[in-house]
Amino acid sequence: MFRQNALKATLANGGVAHGVINATGAPLVAEMLGLAGYDFVLVDGEHGPSGHDGQLAQLLALQTTGATPLVRIAEWGHAHVKRVLDIGFEGVMIPAIPDAVAARDAVAACRYPPRGTRGAAAGIARAANYGMSAPRYLREAEGELFTCVMIETARAVEEVAEIAAIDGLDAIQIGPFDLAGDLGCAPSFDDPAFRAAIDRIEAAVIPSGKTLGGLALPGRNRTDLIDRGYRMITCGSDVGFLRAAMLDNLTQIGYPPPE
Repeated sequence: MFRQNALKATLANGGVAHGVINATGAPLVAEMLGLAGYDFVLVDGEHGPSGHDGQLAQLLALQTTGATPLVRIAEWGHAHVKRVLDIGFEGVMIPAIPDAVAARDAVAACRYPPRGTRGAAAGIARAANYGMSAPRYLREAEGELFTCVMIETARAVEEVAEIAAIDGLDAIQIGPFDLAGDLGCAPSFDDPAFRAAIDRIEAAVIPSGKTLGGLALPGRNRTDLIDRGYRMITCGSDVGFLRAAMLDNLTQIGYPPPE
């Protein structure tokens, strides 16, 4: 199903987008999250249990809703990018980008030649309505696709200004847990080295015009992030919501929480 990318439209109009991660890989949960009203739902192909078929099932469920379906691929690589784009995901989040060279390659993998290196399959791909909309898809796909890379290493922080300048890149997402680990300060988000890295990312990305994305965390809630210039806020995950509800129920009935 090829359609206008609602997430890109929201951001282009100066709005703030709120989303959630579908970590269970369950299509019915993905559909429920989409119907709840989030701007985007991120199918987790990096840490979640679902493979390519499972991601397709979640995509089919999400495209019955108003939420933009994004997918975080397992790892950077042309093959991973090509497959999720051809089945019709409307945006891709690429984790652990090591440097600006890889970021440029990632963006190129999302574009057809001559502007990129994406393999040509619009004649049969679901993304182009199985070829029935191939001419339109080839004209418009680049403008409708949301492309995001994740900053999760010290080296990527050093090159963040160069990454933010890449043509065709829509957003940069901070991966705070892996970034803190790579900096040697996990699990503390108050460590001066971590705070300095965040400040450097914000200083490079926000003035560039690219969308800066982050997770709402203790001490960094959605209001704080928006005030600092973030416009793509991940508000939690299906697993987190379910866990919190179950533990709250156990507390109400007087059962001890699991260790």
